[in-house]
Amino acid sequence: MHPSIIQGGMGVAVSNWSLARAVSQTGQLGVVSGTALGTVLARRLQDGDPGGLMRQAMEAFPLPYLVERVLQRYFIPGGKAADQPYRGTPMPNLAQKLHAELTILGCFLEVHLAKRGHDGAVGINLLEKIQIPTLSSLYGAMLAGVDYVLMGAGIPRAIPRILDQYAANEPAEMKIDVQGALEGESFIDRLDPTDYGFEKMQLKRPAFIGIISSTVLAKTLAKRAEGSVEGFVVEGASAGGHNAPPRGPLQLSESGEPIFTERDQPDIATIRDLGLPFWLAGAYGRPGKLAEAQALGAQGIQVGTAFAFCEESGLDPEVKSRAISQSLAGETKVFTDPYASPTGFPFKVLEADGTLSDDEVYQDRQRVCDLGYLRTPYRREDGSVGYRCPGEPEQNYVRKGGAPEETLGRKCVCNGLMSGVGMAQTRKGKPEPILLTAGDDARRISDFLKDDEESYTAADVVASLIKG
Repeated sequence: MHPSIIQGGMGVAVSNWSLARAVSQTGQLGVVSGTALGTVLARRLQDGDPGGLMRQAMEAFPLPYLVERVLQRYFIPGGKAADQPYRGTPMPNLAQKLHAELTILGCFLEVHLAKRGHDGAVGINLLEKIQIPTLSSLYGAMLAGVDYVLMGAGIPRAIPRILDQYAANEPAEMKIDVQGALEGESFIDRLDPTDYGFEKMQLKRPAFIGIISSTVLAKTLAKRAEGSVEGFVVEGASAGGHNAPPRGPLQLSESGEPIFTERDQPDIATIRDLGLPFWLAGAYGRPGKLAEAQALGAQGIQVGTAFAFCEESGLDPEVKSRAISQSLAGETKVFTDPYASPTGFPFKVLEADGTLSDDEVYQDRQRVCDLGYLRTPYRREDGSVGYRCPGEPEQNYVRKGGAPEETLGRKCVCNGLMSGVGMAQTRKGKPEPILLTAGDDARRISDFLKDDEESYTAADVVASLIKG
């Protein structure tokens, strides 16, 4: 009963509840991005919660006191002034309970709204690289009845077990990767729902889909995951967002992009022989690709870029219009930047004037790290945990023990992606510049336009992929 098309969980609020709901209503799998949903909620409330949808959905949340606390802190009737900065949110921190509360509520609302008014399946996409919000994100999504959890950008072996524990009304914990940890030393994050006031309740255990880029990783999850894995998304290097690094020493092309070789291509036959459903991703968002994937034994395809620029996605309407115009004119440029992301993973950047892909804009931006989702935990000399990001001011990063060369070319992915969905932080009267990501198929998004129309819907994408 799995879907043949999975809509990718993209960026920060690009794959928002509206997009996921629209895809789910077609009978395919709509997916919300779980990244930074606590901050997204706080900024929606400071923008006045247009239409009142957030506050309406909050009525279904089981802890009214938590809702009231978030509203008192962030809700601004009528919305803040355009030149007024957003109030900050707590950064992810192992000792930060307020961040966990905001994340639980944000993930609950996103999934709840995506599931509203239909009986289709809804998933949530998370990144293994962003570990600290994981437990609270999963619990909030499960409170809302999420049907699928999809996770990549690492080896998420513990996630199936965590889903089992929450479904059984048990607390859950996971190991946090801490740079410089001593041999035999471990750092654990733990979330017991009763500590936050949640009564024990029966929660549905969602299906877990691992997002992988190699045969080795597929085998690892299939055989060594701490619980059942229900399938895989096999993602190639042409997909948007973060790509898995090439195997071996990094080699760059003349244009400065990582060189991927046959060694980086997963063996589809071996993955098929594992006996689990799988979907192919990365340049599969066009007619004919669904049948091609199914002929290889796949359940179907995952498509991100085509949905990212449809009417229902969270991208700023002007950003979508410019991208479609570039596609129509044959001027789309997607650059696989080996240094942009603080994670160290290659990151697909959609080039556009006035964004962080413009070197002048990048150089003009003053470095700051105030969202912190991509910070790396590290061990201080006294054994406590600190946090650093190669995208923060260089002197701060070096003071925390980071190498200065690791800061070169790093972009603030957190703030840049938030700006792309119309939630740019304002600093000294200037908004944070936008950072856009898209897969190589961005050049083809205009193919989904109907005659004399300037935009297209999620349903148009689904119909085109199935018809093809």
